[in-house]
Parts: sequence; C-alpha cells; structure tokens
Amino acid sequence: MLTNVPVQKKLDLRVKRTRGLIQRAFIELLAEKGFREITVQDIAERAEINRATFYAHYSDKYALLEESIRQQFRQELEKRTLSACHYSEENLHALVMSVCEFVARSSEHCKASEPQFESLVEMQVRKQVRELIEMWLAQIGSQSSPQIAAVATSWAIYGLALEWGRARNRLPVEAYARQVLPLVISNLQLKQRP
Repeated sequence: MLTNVPVQKKLDLRVKRTRGLIQRAFIELLAEKGFREITVQDIAERAEINRATFYAHYSDKYALLEESIRQQFRQELEKRTLSACHYSEENLHALVMSVCEFVARSSEHCKASEPQFESLVEMQVRKQVRELIEMWLAQIGSQSSPQIAAVATSWAIYGLALEWGRARNRLPVEAYARQVLPLVISNLQLKQRP
C-alpha cells in the first residue's frame, strides 16, 4: 500500500502542472486577443497539450475562465492576507481596494462585447467577498443575519468597485476606498459595543 502514495503524489503534481500550463496559455491568449476569439484548440496549442488533455481538466473555455478568475482573485486576497484576518475597518478598507484594483484590471482584459467575462468576474468576486465577510461577521456578531449583511456588502463593494473602474477621472484607489468605506460599513449592521 505504501507504494501507492508516491504514485498518487506524482499524479497530483502532473495534474497541477498541466492545469498550470493551460491557465498560463489562457492568460497569455487573453492578453493578445478577446475571449470570444480564443478557442480550445488555441489554448491546447499554446500549452503544448492536445485537446483531449484540455477536456480532461475543463469542460470548456468558460469553465477555465471561471477557475482562472476565482484563482486570481483568491491570490489578490491572499496577497493582502485578508482571508487570514479578522474584521477591522482597515481590513475592510484593504478589501475594498483589492476589489477595485482587481475589477479594473479584469475589465482591461474584457471588451465591451464580452458581457459573459464581466459576469463571471462579478460572480466570483462577489462570492469570495461574501464568504470572507460572513466569516468576519461570525467572529464579531451582527444585528441581522450575517448572510444577508454579507450579501448586501458584497454587492455594495462590487458595485462601487465597478463604478470606480469605469470612471474617467478617478480618485486614487486608496482615497476612493476611504471615501466609500462608511457606505460599506453601513451594510454590515454591526452591534454597537457598550
């Protein structure tokens, strides 16, 4: 039985390596041309794999896009160690900045004719923000349902980030996040400490 452990670990490393090749190829292609123009064949050729290998890992390019967005935003949160933090106004400020920067960067890769791209970014960002805020609210308490407060806050943060990213003459991200922080906090319905 012990001989299976290295084989399984080796297989896991191969799967990770192949997924990494596919994701890198996809990101490179996104930088070169729009999502609509990218085909599975393009991705497979760039990753130097065959199409069957691609389909062994992803059902289609939309599944790859969704995972890519999820991982990139998770990395953004981990870069600021927000998923390991507790609630504080400073951490919430950092979260708003992270979402603003990520949404703005993502929209640079997205053309106006590709609403599915923006929709997947919105879905993944809001989901992870909601989960993080739910965790924070569970730690400190909330006057209402933590789930409802987290949903409202995730929508507020994403919407504000989207507006910031689309503005022509936008404030620096830190100043903008400071300006909208009271609006975001109001969604949390935090218990007042005596």
